Amino acid sequence: MKTKEKVRYKGVQAAAIIVLSIVTILIILPFLLMLISSLTEENTLMINGYRLLPKQFSLDAYRYIFLSTSMIVSSYGRSAIVTLIGTICALTITCLMAYPLSRRDFRFRKVLSFLVFFTMLFNGGLVSQYMMWTTIFHIKNTIFAYLVPNLMMSAFNVMIVRNFFSNNIPFEIIESATIDGSGEWNTFFKIVLPMAKPILATIGLMIGLAYWNDWANGLYYINDSARYTFQNLLNRMIQQVNFLSSGEAAQYGVTGITIPSISVRMAIAAVGVIPVMIIYPFFQKYFAKGLTMGAVKG
Repeated sequence: MKTKEKVRYKGVQAAAIIVLSIVTILIILPFLLMLISSLTEENTLMINGYRLLPKQFSLDAYRYIFLSTSMIVSSYGRSAIVTLIGTICALTITCLMAYPLSRRDFRFRKVLSFLVFFTMLFNGGLVSQYMMWTTIFHIKNTIFAYLVPNLMMSAFNVMIVRNFFSNNIPFEIIESATIDGSGEWNTFFKIVLPMAKPILATIGLMIGLAYWNDWANGLYYINDSARYTFQNLLNRMIQQVNFLSSGEAAQYGVTGITIPSISVRMAIAAVGVIPVMIIYPFFQKYFAKGLTMGAVKG
């Protein structure tokens, strides 16, 4: 009987490995196609389509992107600074909001939880947000335009962190610390946060990805191209490529320009995803654990 169970277990394990291997290949394949397409000559790509083995290798797409190296470097650095500052500030605000909501002895816990949840369902709309941020807070053409709107505070992240604090940090530990004379700030920073590393890494990664990939705030609030982040600069390049490769360019007297439009789009996507691919493996071990522990439990 034990032999049959071992054989069955090995069979299930082999099937799981095969299925996961197929899923992994299906996940990696689009990234390979994107990278290879960005290194393929434009006419070859248009004639033969997307292939894993390009017939004609070309770096024209990357040459076009890096025509202005100084602008690329400055926008890359600006995106890195915005992502770093924004992630730290947003993670701090999220934890400071989620912690009191997770405390069962907090008097206004239900009221504040309702208000936070309410913002997940309703908002004032884009027009009212734009008027508020530009006329009251005056963030237009400043670094705060990238940091504050829509990204600094997320009700969804607050609810996940709150659930993690409630379900995975025993209230008895907090009570014991209070009896021993520990203040709220000391308890929060020296007891709660060290026990919450999985959710901090998970939410930090999600917030960082949101800041790095954000181009909407730059589109709405930034008019000066010298203040563009990397995503906004890439978005502008895509618009220029679409314009020059369309028939509309001839109406303005712009002719005789050939741009690898398809491969440029792929190259832009490849350049934009590189930092994420470098950073993600360091957070992977916390990611699944943090989401599972922070999920809503019935």
